[in-house]
Amino acid sequence: MTSVQDGIALHVDGPVATVTLSRPDALNALTPEMLYRLAGTLEQLAGDDSVRVVVLTGEGRAFSAGVDLKSLAGREIINGSIGEILDIPARRATTALAGMPKVTIAKVNGFCFTGALEIAIACDLVFTADEAKLGDTHVKFGIRPSWGMNQRLIRLVGPARARDLSFTARTFSGAEAAQWGLATASAPREGLDALVQSYIDMILPNHGPTIAACKDLYRNALDRGLSSGLAYEAAAVFPIAYDGARLDAYR
Repeated sequence: MTSVQDGIALHVDGPVATVTLSRPDALNALTPEMLYRLAGTLEQLAGDDSVRVVVLTGEGRAFSAGVDLKSLAGREIINGSIGEILDIPARRATTALAGMPKVTIAKVNGFCFTGALEIAIACDLVFTADEAKLGDTHVKFGIRPSWGMNQRLIRLVGPARARDLSFTARTFSGAEAAQWGLATASAPREGLDALVQSYIDMILPNHGPTIAACKDLYRNALDRGLSSGLAYEAAAVFPIAYDGARLDAYR
């Protein structure tokens, strides 16, 4: 069953939830209403124990063209900030994607620019169509990144490449995103669904609580220095129930 509200479609198929940015006539450009609905939907899924994988994608030719510039009409841009009307729900969405105890996947099927790219790279895994066009265009508009771009991009592609992409605002392809480590893998657009499904099929047989623990440990490794990250890993306790049958199957 698929429901659509405020430009966000939700389809749940067993343990897999697909959230679709659904304003195809506007290349799924992000409005405040969309971002609030997206954040609420992701927070709802974060607490749904029946869902183990969340896929975020876009309808039509785009993942999302980024913030709908019409939503900025009449708004004063102060110190490069687009304001809390967009920042608050967008940060809620990226926090949910990065923090929920289940695997989050960005399926970048087409155009993915600026704020949309910030949201995509908050996911655990990013898969791109080879032909997709991506870019960080903040500097073209005099708007500073505020949804995690400069924190996450540098960790994915390294300082030199991150500065290159942000300073030039140049467009790059989904295939390049995979070559640089921004994306986990890419495929021709007609094969993108199958690529993502193949990874979901490899994830689902594994132990969900242990995946959640690994996700938490990876997140803390990125958030902390090495020594404090190792200390956190050694001391962390997770509610993982021992599954003897699972181990016996591999003996």
